[in-house]
Amino acid sequence: MRFYRTLTGMLTIGLIASATTAAANNGQSQGPPGNGNDAPGNSGNTPNGPDRTVESVNTLDPSSFTVSFDKTFPAGLDLERVTDIEAKDDDGNAIDIGETDVEVHEDDRSEITVTHDDLTDESGTLTVGGESSDFNYGSFDMNIFHTNDLHGRVDMYPQMITTLNEARDTYGDGLTLEAGDIFSGTLYFNEFRGQAALSFMNLMDYDAFVPGNHEFDLGDPDEGHPEFAEFVENAEFPVVGANMNFDNDPSLSGLAEGGISYEAENGVIYDGIVEEHDGEEIGIFGLNTEDTENISSPMDVTFSDYAEAAEEMVAQFEDEGINKIVALTHLGYDSDPSVGNDLRLAEQVEGIDVIVGGHSHTEVEPPTLVEENADGDAIEPTVVAQAGEYGQHVGVIDLTFDYSGSVERVDGELLATDEREADPDAADQLEPYTEQIEEVQNEPAGSYVVNELPNPRLGDGSDVSVRANETALGNLITDGQLDAALDTNDEIIMAVQNGGGIRAPIAQGEVTVGELIEVQPFGNRLATLDLTGEELYEAFETSVADAPNENGGFLQVSDGTQLTYDSDNEPGERVEAIEVDLNGNGEYEEIARDDEMHTIATNNFTATGGDGYDTFAEAYDEGRGTIVGFTDWEMLRDYMAELGDVDYEVEGRINDLAASDE
Repeated sequence: MRFYRTLTGMLTIGLIASATTAAANNGQSQGPPGNGNDAPGNSGNTPNGPDRTVESVNTLDPSSFTVSFDKTFPAGLDLERVTDIEAKDDDGNAIDIGETDVEVHEDDRSEITVTHDDLTDESGTLTVGGESSDFNYGSFDMNIFHTNDLHGRVDMYPQMITTLNEARDTYGDGLTLEAGDIFSGTLYFNEFRGQAALSFMNLMDYDAFVPGNHEFDLGDPDEGHPEFAEFVENAEFPVVGANMNFDNDPSLSGLAEGGISYEAENGVIYDGIVEEHDGEEIGIFGLNTEDTENISSPMDVTFSDYAEAAEEMVAQFEDEGINKIVALTHLGYDSDPSVGNDLRLAEQVEGIDVIVGGHSHTEVEPPTLVEENADGDAIEPTVVAQAGEYGQHVGVIDLTFDYSGSVERVDGELLATDEREADPDAADQLEPYTEQIEEVQNEPAGSYVVNELPNPRLGDGSDVSVRANETALGNLITDGQLDAALDTNDEIIMAVQNGGGIRAPIAQGEVTVGELIEVQPFGNRLATLDLTGEELYEAFETSVADAPNENGGFLQVSDGTQLTYDSDNEPGERVEAIEVDLNGNGEYEEIARDDEMHTIATNNFTATGGDGYDTFAEAYDEGRGTIVGFTDWEMLRDYMAELGDVDYEVEGRINDLAASDE
């Protein structure tokens, strides 16, 4: 028969047992010192029962703990008969753990597991026979404030700072995270190479930052990423990137420590870090899209499988006893699943509690809670959040974890920065940056656009796109590239420009330098490539592989080139003909699919394999490519200035037979 006793009830029972023993022995103590008259449950006393010394006690969960003794524990005996048990909360108040049930371990009879009443929402110390174990089975509230995809909009920081301060006042302290793509997109970036943005990020007291794909836009074959290295070095926060390897980058390798740090230093790149927040340890690790190798210029920085890296990080954190884990990602909320996204990450890798993302510019409000894997099976919940783009919002995630580290409640919102006034101190700090870019912004470029040159995109009220169709602006840009390239090599037959590198239209009227930098903000340089006829066809198959859908790698072509393809055919079998006017007399000659070499011009991003141009990358790696050095927007400025009045239109340089049949 098994007996159950509460701690509070043990005093009376112990006294009765003690009195009975004393009477039976005529008042003489027969047991070892300390036994006999001591009541169980009283600190410093030893209850009736076999003499045992407690060697360790370990709380397991809200309703059980283990005890290790110096001798075997007799099966069927209540723990209170052997040793004292005492539970107190953090204020020293006694906690009644209720009835206890003992199970002796079969493989080691000196160890037992004790079950008792549930201590959920309690925290304190359990003491058994003088050995103690702290426990915390209370819930834990935490806030996360997050931003992403600023893309050079430095002028948004004063309002962002006001918004962040308001969020902290409203919700309380929390982690502050940035999910990447600070670089590229505006004159602020072109002039200050990320340092202007960093001066405000340091004011915002970020806890961690993950690089986005655009942080690698300025990659140089010889120097690596000196501008991004300077950004990291001056950062007053750590950088995280678990699926990025910087070992072979000449400028970043010395800043990358890797691994997990409990005392992360500013300006250092880790796989993950551990932040303490209100007494709880939070694991944070970073992921960047593997597609960076195609859509930016990472050079010798490499990217591993995002899901495998995440699984490794979760395992490492859990091995360290950390059960609250945040993935800071630049994968995209629901982007191309072939290269991964946040929703797939949540479904694929269990153990991540929160995913704070960027890359897709998605406004996620309220945060999404993923509770099923790809097969529809229930999993531990994962919160997924993202705050849109360009500093228009500061995201807030309001979380509650249960004692095991699982999310039991989530809420959140996106706070619109344009509804807040600029922080006065930050506004003052912005002024000199703005004054400097306004000088460049307003500098005349020496040309006049006769008819507006749009930069159309599908979904913006247009049925054509710079990423899927010939455009007047694409024609102008490639003609400017060809003009500059012919000054260095008169054997060049054409110039090509990826549609994803054209970012803004040019309005009718006088043109400023600022406008042209907005059109081509990445500062790419002119490059030449020697290619066989067969390789040219392979490259244009890559260009039209997604047509009529958009693809950032869709190639605009220069004057004197005509491309004919059929988007109804299977990808890889679409290009019908590539023709060039070699003499400029209007007589086009078809390029043969053979080994004859031809020289083309493009930008260094595309020439080195950006947007998936493996054919170009192979040629460049074989020494058949040269980076000439002219910057893209400067070539455009000079060419337009030569023209004076710029009047461009779509001319039939790129023709889709499927479209003509409609």
